Amino acid sequence: MIKVFFLLFFLFISLSARENPFFPSPGEQELPYTSNEDRTKMPLKRATIAIPSQARIIKRVTVEFKNLDGSMQSKSIELDNSVDWHLPIFISQSYSQNQKKIENVNTQKVNFKKLASTKVASFYSFGKTLKIMTDDKLIRNFILVSPHRIVADFEKDTNLKYMSKVNKHNAFSKIRVGNHKGYYRVVIELDGFYKYKMQKVSEGYLFTLI
Repeated sequence: MIKVFFLLFFLFISLSARENPFFPSPGEQELPYTSNEDRTKMPLKRATIAIPSQARIIKRVTVEFKNLDGSMQSKSIELDNSVDWHLPIFISQSYSQNQKKIENVNTQKVNFKKLASTKVASFYSFGKTLKIMTDDKLIRNFILVSPHRIVADFEKDTNLKYMSKVNKHNAFSKIRVGNHKGYYRVVIELDGFYKYKMQKVSEGYLFTLI
């Protein structure tokens, strides 16, 4: 009987219920970085591959790439098409005008799209940049995975109602805002894996995905 009691007691204290699901759960961690390497590269526009004169049929194209955490990966597409060896094979990636402007978004008059709003902050997006318009001080910001999201805490004592807004077909796929003692937390869920840079501007803060 005593053994059963201690077994039940151990199981009870080992349970880990989340008091506030708005905070990250145990085991979640910030995105790992393998080094301080500057990974800012020129965007891919167009590259060419010359094929030898005996080539007649293209069977497979493989692309090897480096992930955000520094690991290497490759993906292939199976083909079965005739080719003319006189012509090069092109690799390209197109960019919209909005994407080309993104680096200087804070100095240009661009049309931000309003995503969500609360009594303490408003959220606008332009391409891969999110503008948070607020008078409150940003006290910390970091990124978490599973799901991939930016967390930003703003200093303010306020009675703020919880807000959650889904943004379909947008890099900032979901925005959540919740109130805590002495600050409110903004969680920005992303549509994929990114790093980001933050910039203080006169209207608030810019978060640009890279």
